[in-house]
Amino acid sequence: MTDQRIMQAIRNLAACDVSSWYVLVVDDEPDNRSIASKVLTYSGSKVYTAANGIEGLAVLEQFIPSFILLDLSMPLMDGWEMCRKVRANPKTQHIPIIALTAHAMTGDRERVLESGFDGYIAKPFRLSSFMSEILRCFRDLTKSNLVEQKPL
Repeated sequence: MTDQRIMQAIRNLAACDVSSWYVLVVDDEPDNRSIASKVLTYSGSKVYTAANGIEGLAVLEQFIPSFILLDLSMPLMDGWEMCRKVRANPKTQHIPIIALTAHAMTGDRERVLESGFDGYIAKPFRLSSFMSEILRCFRDLTKSNLVEQKPL
């Protein structure tokens, strides 16, 4: 996928056609998976879930989501490793990945973004702002990519 096509896909996500979203939620906590899944499904998205990075990668062999919501601290394979594997695979490297994490200390957001994630949402998230947080991640990503693409 070309950079131009990737940017168009991100712009489409940011335009909020939620009913066209196919989302992979990867989190070891059943309540977190359930809540994120229910909010997204209620909003019209199709949602697939996995309990760890190994399961998440197996799901990616079956379909390519619009984006991934990925917890960082999980057993078997954490979100950091799953992100590295997604980025290393030419079939999946273009998928936006948003960290959905309890890592909310000073500097965590920057570390997450520098590690290949495209967005960051701290847990616990608020139901009232969950969808707007996802959209904010896509708007931020679109803005940063537009800044990077400006001619010299």
